[in-house]
Amino acid sequence: MIANAVTYSLSHGLMTLKAFVNNVLQSPVFTKQPGSIVFPVDSQENNRDVVFSCEAQGSPSPLYRWKLNGTAITPKSGSHYSLSGGNLRISHLNKDQDAGTYQCLASNSFGTIVSREASLTFAYLGNFKTHRRNSVSVREGQGVVLLCGPPSHSGDLTFSWIFNEYPSFVKQDTRRFISQETGNLYIAKVEPSDVGNYTCVVTNTVTKTRVQGPPTPLVLRSDGIMGEYEPKIEVQFPEIVHVAKGLTVKLECFALGNPVPSINWNRVDGIPFSRKVDVRKASGVLEIPYFQQEDAGTYECVAENSRGKNTVKGKLSFYAPPHLIEKPEDVQKPIDDSLVWECKATGKPKPSYRWMKNGENMESLEERIQVADGALSISRLTLSDIGMYQCVAGNKHGEVYSNAELRVIAVAPDFSQNQLRSPTMVKEGGDVLIECRPKMSPWGVISWRKGSEALREISILDNGNLRIQNSTRPDAGLYTCVARNQFGVASSSGTLMVKEPTIITTAPSTLDVTVGESIVLPCQVTHDPSLKLMFTWFFNEQLIHFGNHGGYFEKVGGHSAGDIMIRNIQLRHAGKYTCAVQTKVDSISIAADLVVRGPPGPPTSIHVEEISDTTASLSWRPGPDNHSPITTYTIQARTPFSLGWQAVTTVPEVVGGRSLTATVIDLSPWVEYEFRVLASNAIGTGEPSKPSKQARTKETSPKVTPANVSGGGGSRSELVITWEPVPEELQNGGGFGYVVAFRPSGTTGWMQAAVPSSEASKYVFKNESIQPFSPFQVKVGVYNNEGEGPFGPIITIYSAEEEPGRAPTRIRAKSLSASEIEVSWKALPWNTSKRRVLGYELRYWEKREKEEAASVQRTVGNQTSAIIRGVRGSNTYYVTVRAYNTAGAGPPSVTVNVTTKKPPPSQPPVKVMWNTLNSKIVLNWEQVKALENESEVTGYKVLYKRNRHSRPSVMETNTTSVELSLPMNEEYFIQIKPFGEGGEGSSSRQITIPRIPGPNAIGSATKVSTLSALSTIALSFTARTSL
Repeated sequence: MIANAVTYSLSHGLMTLKAFVNNVLQSPVFTKQPGSIVFPVDSQENNRDVVFSCEAQGSPSPLYRWKLNGTAITPKSGSHYSLSGGNLRISHLNKDQDAGTYQCLASNSFGTIVSREASLTFAYLGNFKTHRRNSVSVREGQGVVLLCGPPSHSGDLTFSWIFNEYPSFVKQDTRRFISQETGNLYIAKVEPSDVGNYTCVVTNTVTKTRVQGPPTPLVLRSDGIMGEYEPKIEVQFPEIVHVAKGLTVKLECFALGNPVPSINWNRVDGIPFSRKVDVRKASGVLEIPYFQQEDAGTYECVAENSRGKNTVKGKLSFYAPPHLIEKPEDVQKPIDDSLVWECKATGKPKPSYRWMKNGENMESLEERIQVADGALSISRLTLSDIGMYQCVAGNKHGEVYSNAELRVIAVAPDFSQNQLRSPTMVKEGGDVLIECRPKMSPWGVISWRKGSEALREISILDNGNLRIQNSTRPDAGLYTCVARNQFGVASSSGTLMVKEPTIITTAPSTLDVTVGESIVLPCQVTHDPSLKLMFTWFFNEQLIHFGNHGGYFEKVGGHSAGDIMIRNIQLRHAGKYTCAVQTKVDSISIAADLVVRGPPGPPTSIHVEEISDTTASLSWRPGPDNHSPITTYTIQARTPFSLGWQAVTTVPEVVGGRSLTATVIDLSPWVEYEFRVLASNAIGTGEPSKPSKQARTKETSPKVTPANVSGGGGSRSELVITWEPVPEELQNGGGFGYVVAFRPSGTTGWMQAAVPSSEASKYVFKNESIQPFSPFQVKVGVYNNEGEGPFGPIITIYSAEEEPGRAPTRIRAKSLSASEIEVSWKALPWNTSKRRVLGYELRYWEKREKEEAASVQRTVGNQTSAIIRGVRGSNTYYVTVRAYNTAGAGPPSVTVNVTTKKPPPSQPPVKVMWNTLNSKIVLNWEQVKALENESEVTGYKVLYKRNRHSRPSVMETNTTSVELSLPMNEEYFIQIKPFGEGGEGSSSRQITIPRIPGPNAIGSATKVSTLSALSTIALSFTARTSL
């Protein structure tokens, strides 16, 4: 019994629980368990100790015990066993007494748990017997086995062989092999160089000690050489090898033979080796690391030489120690209840199960306690069942332990944690469930009363709860639940209130509305005035979140109404609307169907049934009419050449709402068309259908001739004819081209030429007999694969003319400024002869340049002078003049030269000052002095304007001051430029003169100040004004 966990008192022969388990109390749980130890025996150190670790958590703190091979260890004074906490120390080890299996037991008032098993083994290595070994005599070419015969030992060994003297060790290869299973040395085919003494060296991997055996002499027989023979496998692995999951397995295989056999490995099932498998052919070892289930199978070693082959097979069997996949959990059960604990583990072979209680096997079981396939079941729990239980799953490769605590609770009825809810409310006519959930163990008897009157058991459910159906006003009152078991009685009371039911007064309806309108959906109710209402709306069973949905939904109801308004209704708002009303005692709902009428939806399945050169027959299926019958259909078409979708002409001209076919007419031949259909009803026109597949109208002969036929120009003896190409959508078919017909004016016969390119816009006829500037009658026609089309109107075009044959005379050139030159000449006769003059070409270049780099400027018409601008000042230029026409330029005139004037002054006017006096603006500035290479200043231009974007007025003066008579209530912008014979110089900074309310002011380009009238100076000037 767990005295620290619960407290009992005896009264009238019954045991009553007085206190519950404290939350800080805890059953033992291992935090560290012992592990197996291999102790190396060393005769020189007999006093070494070993320590098995064991640690557990629990409250009260656990006490520890140990067992060796199932027998309790009792540490006594002077014993070589001692405990430190839970750790077991063993001093003065004795391999005969202390070797075995150890287990740690941890106990507190909750029970006892047992650790996993840990073994103590002793590793040692004895010495070889010292007697000599006999010589081994073999023939050359024969195979031989030299036996190692290791001494007595414990722990893993490794083997090597010394040849003659240390440190000359035998190296393994295809001819020599040392088995790490037996230690024997195998030589497949003896050679004369193998003669000598061989010594087996054995090393213990745990103790790290090494011993050598007596040497074995190997000698050759003198009676001849051994002939060739087939392989004889001397080293082979067992028929069945058990390998644990995750371990590394090594298989040995070696054969004697002459010639030396080769060793090969494979799986009998034909599955290739994975990359992790290491096949060391030179040493006859197959190594498989991290062994898994898929590595299990039958493996074959094949030894082969020219005389034959031999094989050996063995099976690798996968095994895995147990691994728990389902563990029992701590549980607290009331007395007389039942318990089932499941315990499941994986492993190969399949694990078996046993159960322990408080560290002891559960062998003699009562009838109420059953163990089946790892499951422990206990019926009619008693206090004696309290304790620590362990499931042990094991197979021949190991065991695993899991712990769980069973607490059996005996409690008198108690409502402190689960009082009856008060008040409980129910609507009139409704059902109500009043829960009674006392804490007691074992479960006892539940009874109810209303006031002081006991209630019928028919209303009390099996779990003790009270159900009242079809509640009425008299059902209201105080209800008490009474709980009894063998440990006591307790009760809890609560009030039941019966409320007026909530009723929706709005009748279900179907509402009809048009797109764009607004509507109110009503939800009016009557209800118990003491209860708070909550309205919730759903659209097609999805909750409406007011404030979302684009602002379409808005609550407009009052305290007892949940009306909502839907503004600017769209087609997507059609559907079922549900108003749900909820109070603390009931919830009801009402639904309304909203029908939204709108323009029709897009038609579907648009097909081009038949198409000709100018017509197309279409069919389609109607889309939804959105509750308003379709009245008409409209058809639109699109081509690669159209600007978007265009309405087309149909037959019938008006396509009625019941028609699902129509013929489109007046289409262009040989053009790809897409069609779409729009439906209309009394409300409007809906969205268009998806486009039909592209369809091309059939070809026909062309009907449209090229526009803007003209020509002329070109080289000597040429007739040049040009036109605008016919657009592709008007070509009516493939193979489109042009037919050009022409004849000299006054003749009757036509000459024709085909131009087989739809993009062509020019034809040139060249013949030496063509006279310059001769008139021709020309017409241009069209054709395509379907035949020829019409010709366009006849027009007159002149053949190429000759360039002018004479040069202009009387060439004069004069510098107007530093950047301008005026050139004049005597014009050639201007007539319509075969050497017309269309204008003149001026060529000019600097003295230091070559004529090939000359700039060109042309005039148009019968001009006799031109101004060349943009030249540089103080430079000499050469100028020639030629007449030109469509054939080119004629011979050049004589070359004249002219030197441009010096550049204008580069310095701007500075120290510009201004003042106002009696509605006049007076400006003055410093004289600008020209540099040595600049033209002299002959005057100044004053530019002024009222705003920044207007054209300025100009006043010229040859002095450094000017007086402007301007209204004073305006703002002005003023600049001053010097000029000379080289042109205009650099401008001053722009001056801003603000609106000045007073009569007098003074300022500069950067400063404005107000002065008295006495400080102004009247400046005289000579000026002229130009606008």
